[in-house]
Amino acid sequence: MYLTAEKLAPLIARYGQPREVHMSQGVSGPEMEMVLDSRKGGRAHDVTCFILDGEGRVAVIRKHFHPPGVWRAPSGGVRRDEDLEAGIRREMREETGLDICLLRYLLRIDVTFFCEEGSRREQPWVSHVFAARPVSSDPKVALEPEDHEEIAAARWVTKEELQGPIRDALLATGGGLFRYRVALTDLALVELHKTGLLGGDGA
Repeated sequence: MYLTAEKLAPLIARYGQPREVHMSQGVSGPEMEMVLDSRKGGRAHDVTCFILDGEGRVAVIRKHFHPPGVWRAPSGGVRRDEDLEAGIRREMREETGLDICLLRYLLRIDVTFFCEEGSRREQPWVSHVFAARPVSSDPKVALEPEDHEEIAAARWVTKEELQGPIRDALLATGGGLFRYRVALTDLALVELHKTGLLGGDGA
């Protein structure tokens, strides 16, 4: 785990102390293999951004293996020797085509993924969740992912879509990692409402 407290300190100073959440999530054997594959090179984190446009919409992405109707906030890993904020901006540009600026450090979620299959039954993971906006002042700025190998599509959605049909589609997969993304999104939306970055009551 190379995202140390020392590396995170400048982002906390700039974008606020995140709400810290601890949780566990059961996953299937194949899902645990995905987690283990992501941990290569000492990585044990993701950075997830809720990118907000000028009309109250959120940027979401779909990967090639995602079932129909499944979308989620873009996320990725910062490289070991990469400046943390630069790495976040790079990941968001690759997945959405947007140049972004960070607004707030919303959440640090320490999750333990566990699996009843195989010999490696528990793996720790940390999600660092940020609010962001596009650098462009154009409220109709298009989403055009640069990483076509990983990302199938990106689009803007309303919070109602995010909390309605998209949430339902993620849960309908039955997958533990998708259930985790639902929990992460639910928590992030609460924080976005609290900070006034996204209107509404968060229900």
